[in-house]
Amino acid sequence: MVSEPSLSPGLYIVATPIGNLGDITLRASDVLARCDGIACEDTRVTQKLIRHLGISKPLWRYDDHSAPNDRARLIESMRQRAVALVSDAGMPLVSDPGFRLVKEAREAGVPITALPGANAPLTALALSGLPNDRFLFAGFLPPKEKARADVLEELGRVRSTLIFFETAPRLAKSLKAIAEVLPGREVAVARELTKMFEECRTGSAAELLAHYEAHPPKGEIVLLVGPRPEVEHDAEDADAMLRELLETEKASSAVAQVAKATGLDRKMLYARAMELKGQ
Repeated sequence: MVSEPSLSPGLYIVATPIGNLGDITLRASDVLARCDGIACEDTRVTQKLIRHLGISKPLWRYDDHSAPNDRARLIESMRQRAVALVSDAGMPLVSDPGFRLVKEAREAGVPITALPGANAPLTALALSGLPNDRFLFAGFLPPKEKARADVLEELGRVRSTLIFFETAPRLAKSLKAIAEVLPGREVAVARELTKMFEECRTGSAAELLAHYEAHPPKGEIVLLVGPRPEVEHDAEDADAMLRELLETEKASSAVAQVAKATGLDRKMLYARAMELKGQ
């Protein structure tokens, strides 16, 4: 039997399935079969994949807890050997520590090859039906309430669909925050993508919150928030909103609410609020 030619030394970034092992690409299978070793987050997860492919390779753990000297050893080995980098699921470097390895390998002059493949954020975006001409992936929302609200308010000003990873235990808290900070947005929850119990549910944050409070979710989740609806607001609309809110709210609170609802500049709105208060 003629053996497969070896790969050139360097780093090979290999996308792996996000759930369904059938989503591994032919090119990824070939590189994993021909590389000299695989750097991975969890050796148990990667062992399951390569067993499925009928492959046996040395596995080197590389995760959030890896020290700088672990990276240095891997990079040094790439000068003579072909090293594949995989994550537990999907494309390496998407919310995982691989970017440090790639950055330092690039600085060291190591050849780098990236192989495309399964990706949870893009799969969820395709399923959701939300606008996909512009989108922003923002990893996990912060676990603390104020930090979560601050991030949503900041990103809510970006005119694009927002994509987050979320855990099942924290989904309800995130949906509640979206309902409060970004009212009127269409939201999607994509769960267990490519697996037997795959689900993509859409609606308002409040509707989805009610559903998942009644039916606690399981599995891995991608949470998507649609862009602010395109509604034209003129100065008269803003004045009317400000007048109403200033009867019961402080100027700063009134301005924040009108800015969120209209997309108009806060400084301009605050100046107008001061004028209205002086009338």
